[in-house]
Amino acid sequence: NSNQNVFSELCFVSPSDNTSRGLCSSKSTWTEHKSPDGRTYYYNTETKQSTWEKPDDLKTPAEQLLSKCPWKEYKSDSGKPYYYNSQTKESRWAKPKELEDLEGNVCDRDEQRGWQRTAVLLQNFVIFVSIGGTDLLSISHRVPSNASWEQAMKMIINDPRYSALAKLSEKKQAFNAYKVQTEKEEKEEARSKYKEAKESFQRFLENHEKMTSTTRYKKAEQMFGEMEVWNAISERDRLEIYEDVLFFLSKKEKEQAKQLRKRNWEALKNILDNMANVTYCTTWSEAQQYLMDNPTFAEDEELQNMDKEDALICFEEHIRALEKEEEEEKQKSLLRERRRQRKNRESFQIFLDELHEHGQLHSMSSWMELYPTISSDIRFTSMLGQPGSTALDLFKFYVEDLKARYHDEKKIIKDILKDKGFVVEVNTSFEDFVTVISSTKRATTLDAGNIKLAFNSLLEKAEAREREREKEEARKMKRKESAFKSMLKQATPPIELDAVWEDIRDRFVKEPAFEDITLESERKRIFKDFIHILEHECQHHHSKNKKHSKKSKKHHRKRSRSRSGSETEDDDSHSKKKRQRSESRSASERSSSAESGMRLLFFHPSVSSCGQHCRGVHCTEQGVGAHSRAAAGSWAAWLRLSPPFLSLQGNWDTSGSELSEGELEKQRRTLLEQLDEDQ
Repeated sequence: NSNQNVFSELCFVSPSDNTSRGLCSSKSTWTEHKSPDGRTYYYNTETKQSTWEKPDDLKTPAEQLLSKCPWKEYKSDSGKPYYYNSQTKESRWAKPKELEDLEGNVCDRDEQRGWQRTAVLLQNFVIFVSIGGTDLLSISHRVPSNASWEQAMKMIINDPRYSALAKLSEKKQAFNAYKVQTEKEEKEEARSKYKEAKESFQRFLENHEKMTSTTRYKKAEQMFGEMEVWNAISERDRLEIYEDVLFFLSKKEKEQAKQLRKRNWEALKNILDNMANVTYCTTWSEAQQYLMDNPTFAEDEELQNMDKEDALICFEEHIRALEKEEEEEKQKSLLRERRRQRKNRESFQIFLDELHEHGQLHSMSSWMELYPTISSDIRFTSMLGQPGSTALDLFKFYVEDLKARYHDEKKIIKDILKDKGFVVEVNTSFEDFVTVISSTKRATTLDAGNIKLAFNSLLEKAEAREREREKEEARKMKRKESAFKSMLKQATPPIELDAVWEDIRDRFVKEPAFEDITLESERKRIFKDFIHILEHECQHHHSKNKKHSKKSKKHHRKRSRSRSGSETEDDDSHSKKKRQRSESRSASERSSSAESGMRLLFFHPSVSSCGQHCRGVHCTEQGVGAHSRAAAGSWAAWLRLSPPFLSLQGNWDTSGSELSEGELEKQRRTLLEQLDEDQ
């Protein structure tokens, strides 16, 4: 009876009832009530106070845990929940993560506590069943699960444990529970045995040496149909397991074939790697012969049965690897060769730097000049025969770089000369120039050729300045001569052709033009030139009048001829004219170009238009003045054109300004005499 009471009590205890035995809490002074509007409030019987909030004494452990969180849930006017933080005074619609985590922990604890209580009740129920007599019906009496109540009674009625349950209903209830449990156990045992039989059948087929993935079910039935392992399971399960075994064997065979293929591949690859006679040029037929002669290959039966396509692919991969190694070696060799060539060029470049530092190589150097020095150095011979830039190319590039520095270095040179206060003149020597330049540290990086070029440039400028100065002095002298001649032309009375300088000198002593000519010899020379000009002007007028008279007569005869002459006479006359012109050109061949030039100069329109004729040794006062002015202009022009003009004749000294005035005068007289003879 006591056992039954325990069973009844355990069956009716609720896992969530906090008032169960052993779990009841001490009596609280707070009571729960409902207000007229349905709201819950709490009343303290001792303090006589009421509150809307649930007191801690009435809170469950979960509610007490939640009360420690600053976030509380409230309802808005529309009934939508919102959350308020009593510490930060913050409100939000979304549930804070802190509150979510806390509620999750509370739920987990309640669920765990419930499961613990359920486990206790189940354990107590098992104890009760054992006490109630199920052991009486178990294996000790071997009561089968399909036995009836009467059959069971006969087997256990004499057992002392039969009286453990007083009531017959309780005994029948225990018997029924035993039957259910025993039947369940028998079924479980049978299921386990059948499962083991299926597993044994599957292992048998999977591990039998005659089974393959291509073996048919009928063939397997012929081989294994009489065996217990074959008949231990149903046909349906046997077919299902057989299909699974075939799938397993197929997969196993593929894996084995894969492993065998991998093994043969590695074995063949190792053999090929160790065969020195197999190179990137070896063919497949040659490789097959080498393999047949290899002991390792000949002793490996599985390797000999290797798939031919796999063997060929393995060989091709080996050949590609050898080709790659060969190409890499070629590239390395090419890189080494290029590195050697680059080092040769760098060494030759250093050699050029050394030549430059010693002053042997500069911007004005030529290859032929330095070839004996360059060709005797090993760094030059190392460059011979290699592709790319030659030694000559590097030399030219080096010289071009030095030339490119000329403008910058010339500026440095000018700055040095400016600092030293040195000016390059026409008589400055290169040694003096170098001494001044090399006296400062800034000249240490200057190229010797650029220094020479800078010196030549500065010397040319100095010479140009000197020539310009000489030209300016010559122009000043010519202006003084022109003024002196103008003074003689404008003399009153006019100067006669037979005048002597000493006799007329005193007439011009106080004239500015006279004082500008400081040398007496120059005054005499200019005076002689002036007299000669007057003489030639007179001769010019005489010859012009004479020639004009001849031309008039000839023209008159020509007009009086009959225009109706024969065609033959016209031809003869035309031929005669050609011969006359040819003879005239021959006679004047010595001074053909000179004559035309002199006629343009001396036969100036201003002279021919004067209308005066020479009378003996002198002209009239009017004629002399006009002729003198024209001749002065012509003489000045002739002096300016004399060097190029005389050079055309081929018989004169063309030294230009180096000739003295007397020599020029002699040449001029000779030329005028030739012109007079031609006339």
